[in-house]
Amino acid sequence: MSGLTSRSVGFLICVLITSLLTGSSHAADTVEEKMSYLDNGSIRIGVNFNVGGAITYLSKSGGENNLINNYDWGRQIQMSHYSGPIPFTPNGKQPLKVWKGLGWNPIQSGDVFKNRSKIVEQRNDGQELYVKCIPMQWPLNNEPGECTFECWIQLKDNTAQVRCRTINSRADKTQYHGRHQELPAIYTNGPWYHLMTYTKDKPFTGDTLTQIPAKFPWDYWKATENWAALVNDDNWGLGIWEPDAVAFIGGFSGSPGKGGTKDAATGYIAPLQTEIFDHNIVYEFNYTLILGSLEEIRRFVYAHALHSAPPNYHFEKDRQHWYYNNTTDAGWPIQSALKVSLEGNNPYMVGPSGFWKAAEAPDLYIEAAFQSSQTRARVFWTRQDSPTFTAVMNTAFDIIPDGQFHVYTVKLSASPEYRGAITGLRFDPVPVGKAGEFVKIKSISSSPPN
Repeated sequence: MSGLTSRSVGFLICVLITSLLTGSSHAADTVEEKMSYLDNGSIRIGVNFNVGGAITYLSKSGGENNLINNYDWGRQIQMSHYSGPIPFTPNGKQPLKVWKGLGWNPIQSGDVFKNRSKIVEQRNDGQELYVKCIPMQWPLNNEPGECTFECWIQLKDNTAQVRCRTINSRADKTQYHGRHQELPAIYTNGPWYHLMTYTKDKPFTGDTLTQIPAKFPWDYWKATENWAALVNDDNWGLGIWEPDAVAFIGGFSGSPGKGGTKDAATGYIAPLQTEIFDHNIVYEFNYTLILGSLEEIRRFVYAHALHSAPPNYHFEKDRQHWYYNNTTDAGWPIQSALKVSLEGNNPYMVGPSGFWKAAEAPDLYIEAAFQSSQTRARVFWTRQDSPTFTAVMNTAFDIIPDGQFHVYTVKLSASPEYRGAITGLRFDPVPVGKAGEFVKIKSISSSPPN
């Protein structure tokens, strides 16, 4: 059920999913496990080479309690990505009806029909575990993804540090809309049902934690310290820290407090980014799994995190997690700047979920080249107390539409609505475009470019 982050999954599908969660027909087959482990004397982690090298085991070193749920091949800890079209019907093949809203969704373990992903390379030298697989399209019967997934895992103290890479090679070259990506998808067993995080406006101060309801359908929230954890009644369990992610999703399904690795009850967490997944993209992300008490999990994050992150987006090699509405860019690879079409009505760019105090970034510097008949652009923002873009939380600025790069200083603090905790940006280069018009953007930052 890796696809539950999709915004296109409606209530009816959620109801059907719930029935699957509690039914036996959806359970994983009894595939022989082909395990490979790392153990540093503090924690033990294992991947199953018969299910794409997904993480299927995590416990204390020498312990017997596996935290990871393996009820079906959509669980585990694994890579899971999304793009269009919706539904995804390659050569007319139809997805399982309950999952048709997921669209293109390769995952690391296998598909809902119990066809497993194929390992093409693997190694374990006792210090680093590496796997490369051809993933399966979750909603379809035996449809390999036109991509490869790679994972590198290393242990340090009570943490597993994981680096992931996807290399796409789709025949369909359409640039589809940005969609949520699970970075990664994490499923724990029934005893780990208390979903803890921090969502308020005083991050990294030791302020009171937030408990997300143990329920399904899953909740979305802004984790302003970039982490969340599923813990048991003793406040011990598994934390996930993804330093680039503020948007998270998670919850719990089934009977809280009981159940093993092959039982339906499960907790779920995924850090999220909304990304455009090009046909030829090379996409990488890193995350850290932390095994310990809530106090230990939070202490680790505090020791390693950057505690303040005002805007600092430089589009030299990638989109920096920005995505578009009513437009597209020149595609992958990104080479020194984004080239965004301005040919449609109301084309705009949306930045990733973030968190910074308005006083930390009073001005915004945009280095851009406009080829346009318009002379005004606009920046919108969201606040923690007002999480949607509105007509009052924005400011306009003059542009020079000569096709040359200029640095524009946008005085955000001049607006009385730019205050408190800021959680995101939107850039509207023009209100209405014309054929052949575009903007090239090198950076959007709270600091002037060098």
